[in-house]
Amino acid sequence: MKGQMKIFVLLLLGPYVTGTINYARYEVLRTKPVTYQDLKLMKQFVEMAPLSNFWTDPNHVGDIDVMVPPELKREFKEFLSSRNIEWEVLIEDVQKLMDIERGHSNAHRSEFGWTRYASLAQIESWLYSLAKKYKQVEIIIAGTTFERRNITGVRLSYSWVNQHRAIFIEANIHAREWISSAVATFILNQLLTSKDPAIRKEAERYDWYIIPVANPDGYAFTHEEDRMWRKTRSKYFWPCRGADPNRNWDNHWSELAISVFPCSNVYPGPKPFSEISTRTMSEYIRTIGNKLLAYLSFHSYGQVLGIPYAHSPEPLDNFNLTYSIGLEAVKSLEKRYGTKYKVGNIYQTMYPCSGISLDWVKATFKTPLVYLYELGHVKKYGFLVPPDHIIPTGQETLDSIVTILQKYREKMSWFW
Repeated sequence: MKGQMKIFVLLLLGPYVTGTINYARYEVLRTKPVTYQDLKLMKQFVEMAPLSNFWTDPNHVGDIDVMVPPELKREFKEFLSSRNIEWEVLIEDVQKLMDIERGHSNAHRSEFGWTRYASLAQIESWLYSLAKKYKQVEIIIAGTTFERRNITGVRLSYSWVNQHRAIFIEANIHAREWISSAVATFILNQLLTSKDPAIRKEAERYDWYIIPVANPDGYAFTHEEDRMWRKTRSKYFWPCRGADPNRNWDNHWSELAISVFPCSNVYPGPKPFSEISTRTMSEYIRTIGNKLLAYLSFHSYGQVLGIPYAHSPEPLDNFNLTYSIGLEAVKSLEKRYGTKYKVGNIYQTMYPCSGISLDWVKATFKTPLVYLYELGHVKKYGFLVPPDHIIPTGQETLDSIVTILQKYREKMSWFW
């Protein structure tokens, strides 16, 4: 009873305190449940305490990472032991890793770069500066948000001939996945400035649509109040806020890997496209959908190159082609730093889920190349990737993208 009361107090007060949440002495445990009953009980435990949350999706047996507040560490470990669930400490103090990020913060610096993480305002300012500097760059507004922000991105085009072969990069739809937007901006910069012949060829052959932050409200909130925030910031059920923007798309919405509890990180919203950000972004994508050759969605973490569909293990229309190209891509990614990625259907290789942007794009437009990147140069840091890993992660990711496009042309030479 005492433990239940402690959890109840945390539920009421924990996530709704004012000011920046401090994660001192929060631990991330890597648990190893072996039955789905264990998973069910773990979900019940974590959902009772909002400042505990899953860092990896709890919809499959195997390694599941869970962040636990100091007040519940002992209780959670006792629960794991009672179920004979193995565990190890992945991160001893979450706040210490956050302080490393903050120590390299762009907050008081005007120069934009990839040795620190940028705020939303700094990313947007940099994008606008590119449009002034390069005639090939055009600012696009790919949608709006609940808090009336723009979803700002760019279209990079070296020739009008490219207009019907476009590459779309979507990043940071989950707010806490900072490495995804950092990699997106790194790649954009390389497409503009790199002298590598292989990169130049791909940069100039396609139109590139790049959205570094697809969830601006959530991303701003991670910088201002809660570094571990994942969702949008819409208001549905007080005191809970937001919905998971990557469970809110109108494709098998609310079927898998969701929670009806509005405070949950995987709450899909009250209906498909309930979130202004996902609805308006989908409307923008519809205007260019028939031009898309590739749609790439950047997430973290996990070292996976995922192929639709996430809602089903059934192979998509061109699975064999997409899979074979994916295998070549991860070989290319590994060469630079030895980072090893898995390739496969998202449902089987990662976990079942539904209502995600990637599946919606593939189902709606039959886009030939559709991949989800779970970025992870080093997995031990989880979401809190130190800034000195931004450039290596960006380099190896771009290596793989170049390979994807090269291999597609080789295999489809009759078309090109």
